Amino acid sequence: MGIQRIESATYSVDDLDECVRFFDDFGLLPVERTDDHAVFETLTGQTLHLDAYPSPRLPPPVEPGPTLREVVWGVDTREELERLVAAAAKGRAVRESADGVHHTVDETGFGVGLTLARPKQVPVTPRPANALGNVNRWNTGLEPIDRVRPLRMCHVALNIPKPGKEEAVAFYTEHLGFRPTDVVEPMGVFMQAPGDGDQHTMLLCHRPDRAGVNHIAYEVPGFDDVVEGGNYMIQRGWQEARRLGRHTIGSNVFRFLHAPCGGRVEYAADMDRVDDSYETRVHETTPPHHIWALRTNRDQDAPAS
Repeated sequence: MGIQRIESATYSVDDLDECVRFFDDFGLLPVERTDDHAVFETLTGQTLHLDAYPSPRLPPPVEPGPTLREVVWGVDTREELERLVAAAAKGRAVRESADGVHHTVDETGFGVGLTLARPKQVPVTPRPANALGNVNRWNTGLEPIDRVRPLRMCHVALNIPKPGKEEAVAFYTEHLGFRPTDVVEPMGVFMQAPGDGDQHTMLLCHRPDRAGVNHIAYEVPGFDDVVEGGNYMIQRGWQEARRLGRHTIGSNVFRFLHAPCGGRVEYAADMDRVDDSYETRVHETTPPHHIWALRTNRDQDAPAS
């Protein structure tokens, strides 16, 4: 099959304490902390690495300041891993580290790793919802979610320059087996990993015409987790980056936050799932960013009560 999921992501950061506080509030599980390094984990075992003094073996950062340095992809079998490593090695160096990760660099300069996927199984029980003719909750009210805990990193979005954008996409499609699901000609290419059912696992976005991290999305069980997770982050003093809404491409509910590690992070739920019968859609113009986004006039010229 091939690549199944994001296995880990590594950022170089300026303020490690601030980044640790952010991801602790965000709901990731702390694994390790030293004076210059921290590791967090999703419920399904993906790891987030925060480095104040990143390894010199990482590729140079693609932008100034805190940023994403490497994404490691998890592969289902050793045979597939060997095949993908050989494919990635065509025209570029690949080195293997002691932990069994094969490291290289994509066309834009982002670090790319390949390793065996090690998913943890986690039970997922979304809140039961009621509607006329479809009742799933009797005699029980809902309680607030104490802490939102992301299930997994579900996709990564990277900004790339417009020159060379075709070659940037081709590295992932021709060497690593991703397939385009939606090609938005003025903006970028949404791609699905071969072992993932999500409508997209990755976005290469050329609209900003510069290299940099855009965001990593974290799946949570449902709509309420997206809302309550974002509310908790705002309560803790973090800055929302985009109003609550539902994307057009992928259909997932989203809430974005500015992250001190660079770029943004997204709480995401209810992403479209697509199989091999889904044909690549090509958009000559950019579709609306969202199906809906939260609007309110509650605080504008409100009448006196």
